Order: sequence, then C-alpha cells, then structure tokens
Amino acid sequence: MAEKIKINNNVFIYPMPVTLLGANVKGKANLMALGWVSRVNANPPMLGVGVNKSHYTPEGIAENGSFSVNFPYSGMVKKTDYCGLVSGEKVDKSGLFEVFYGELKTAPMIKECTLNLECRVVETLEFPTNYFFVGEIIAAYSEEQYLIQGKPDIKKMDPLLLTMPDNSYWTVGDYAGAALKTGKSLMEKR
Repeated sequence: MAEKIKINNNVFIYPMPVTLLGANVKGKANLMALGWVSRVNANPPMLGVGVNKSHYTPEGIAENGSFSVNFPYSGMVKKTDYCGLVSGEKVDKSGLFEVFYGELKTAPMIKECTLNLECRVVETLEFPTNYFFVGEIIAAYSEEQYLIQGKPDIKKMDPLLLTMPDNSYWTVGDYAGAALKTGKSLMEKR
C-alpha cells in the first residue's frame, strides 16, 4: 500500500447531492443551487443546509423560518446550474419551474424535481462565511415513478451529484452492496 501524504485540509466530502434550496424572499419564490446539505437527526427527521452569507436566500429563510430542499434529476442540470449562477435579488428564477407550496405555505418547491422536502427552521448557526440552517422535515413529496415500496429510489430519481473544488456534476454509479449487511461476514471471523 502506498504511503499516506499530508494534503490541504480544506477538502470537500465526495460526492454531495445537488439540490435546489427554496425560500420565499420578500413575498417571492426564490431558488438557489446548493450542495451543502445533510441529514442531521433521525427522529424527528431534520436536515441542515450550509448557505454562504453573501447569498440572497438566507434573507428569506430568516424572514419565514422555513425552506425547501428539492432534488433535481440529471436532465435538469442546465436549469439547476443557472440557479447557482444568478442571484434571486436580480433575477426571478421561479419562472424556470412549476412552483408549488405545501403545509407551511412559505417554502416554495419545484414540481419537476424528484423529491421535495419542506422544512421548518429549528436552529440557525452562524459561522465566519456561512449560515447553517437546521430544519425539521415537516413534509416530503415525490411521485410514484421515483419510489420503491413508498421510498425514494436513487436509480429512479437519477439525482445530480457535485464534486468540489473542481465544480463538476455527476450522476450515480453502480450498486456496491447493502449497508450494514455487506460486512457481516467479517464479524464471524473476528
């Protein structure tokens, strides 16, 4: 095995889901491309999103106490990338998509996306460059065509993935094994 070498500590986790973060800002639906999203609690279900302070979207999240996380499929790559290139402060991006609202009525979601998570903010953390909004998932929306036994299927969803710092979009590769099952054979040997 090759020797480990020390590298720059400002690394990014591979891969990141590409999402479209939705928030009403000043009464208007706004959407931005976002890769920094992670599940942070099992029950109640919560996730966190890291958003740069310079973006327009945090204003709406703070204003309404809600946001949505929308998962585009690979065929939406151009529209998704566009949402990361332009600011909602200058351009109305909501016209690119069919927007709908759920239970909270303040978190715009995108009908074309394969999965939509409607979140109520439960905590906001402030860091030097970013806010980290923790949201409880109030409701989740999808379509039957993206589900297996009522749960989202990664192959059917065909999600976009992001790598940084090269800023490249990817799609999902091959199945590698069942989590928390594949390694059980090693338990018997130890």
